Amino acid sequence: MTDLADLKQRAIARIDSLRDELIQLSATIHANPEVAFQEFKSSARLCDALAAHGFCVERGVGGLETAFRAQVQGNAAGATIAILAEYDALPDIGHACGHNLIATASLGAALGVRAVIGELPGCLVVIGTPAEEGGGGKIILLEHGVFDGVDATMIVHPSCWTMVDGHSLASTRLKVEFVGKAAHAAVSPEGGINALEAVILTFNNVNALRLHLRSDVRVHGIITDGGTAANVIPDYAAAVFSVRASAKEAAEQVLQRVIHCAEAAGLATGAQLNHTIKPGYAEMIPNKIMARTFADNWRALGVEVHTFRPLDGMASTDMGNVSHAIPSVHPYIAIVRDGTPSHTVEFREAAISPAGHAGLINSAKAMAMTTIDLLCDPKLMEKVKKEFAQAREGREQATLPT
Repeated sequence: MTDLADLKQRAIARIDSLRDELIQLSATIHANPEVAFQEFKSSARLCDALAAHGFCVERGVGGLETAFRAQVQGNAAGATIAILAEYDALPDIGHACGHNLIATASLGAALGVRAVIGELPGCLVVIGTPAEEGGGGKIILLEHGVFDGVDATMIVHPSCWTMVDGHSLASTRLKVEFVGKAAHAAVSPEGGINALEAVILTFNNVNALRLHLRSDVRVHGIITDGGTAANVIPDYAAAVFSVRASAKEAAEQVLQRVIHCAEAAGLATGAQLNHTIKPGYAEMIPNKIMARTFADNWRALGVEVHTFRPLDGMASTDMGNVSHAIPSVHPYIAIVRDGTPSHTVEFREAAISPAGHAGLINSAKAMAMTTIDLLCDPKLMEKVKKEFAQAREGREQATLPT
């Protein structure tokens, strides 16, 4: 039997040999940002690279044009491990979340494992997941069976802090629309019903609610439509809110309170409220066994790994939904100084910096090494699945009504 350390070293060597190509592809994706569900060029580049290295690639999976599933089989039956890729950018600001690094690190990991897959049991899958930034591509792919048969998943996200046990907030989107009655704002204001005032009052009500929310809860929103002329009382106005909490049940409870804020605004102004709830992201449940294995591999590469800091701000990701369905790990790797937020120009520039390139390569190597661990060690995979089952059972018990 081939030595595990030797398999890892050969996968690492393959990634090192592809370093310049991976960095160039990352820079190309970064220079050509594509927003949610529009990642046609980025998806095609990744698919072409995987196909060129012997992966069987299926494009447009799950009903999403820019999603894909690439697969390569080992030398015997075994576990199926999925490495996930994100490649969507943010509107206006581009790759300020570093998804160009995520995509190419996942590609690099896959190509590293590909170099030794003929000596491994099981199956390696790369799943291209569009629209993490608010579109929930992974949720759609889960619902359409693209993850069926997968035993474990992983992805690495750039950050200001390197850790393997990062959590995330559950998130739900709410759109509120108010319909009023137009009138001349100077001549006959008494004849109008101001839809914009209803939106503003909703924000005021939410601000009053904040005093009574838990510290892990976040409610933030924008006005998407507030009228077209200052001298016309708006007969239509709309806003979108994001409601987040450490667990999806808590987020759903807060969501109902935000809806009540909008209902009160409608009653006060006389405007008719219509609201739409967009199914949101679940909180991330990192698999501790996988996280520990991943940390060991990073440390073997000389990467300093820190522990999760609960007081740090948390975002939301559709990887959380995957972690509720399949054992998953979602490490973060530092590419900027501690405290630098993502979704900023500074983070965007870091995504094509030397630190970003180092994060790309170290992430690719650790994912490849962890994949090899999981494929080669059935007992490890059994522990991963056992922990996942226990975590899910414990969570279900915790949410039962009393």
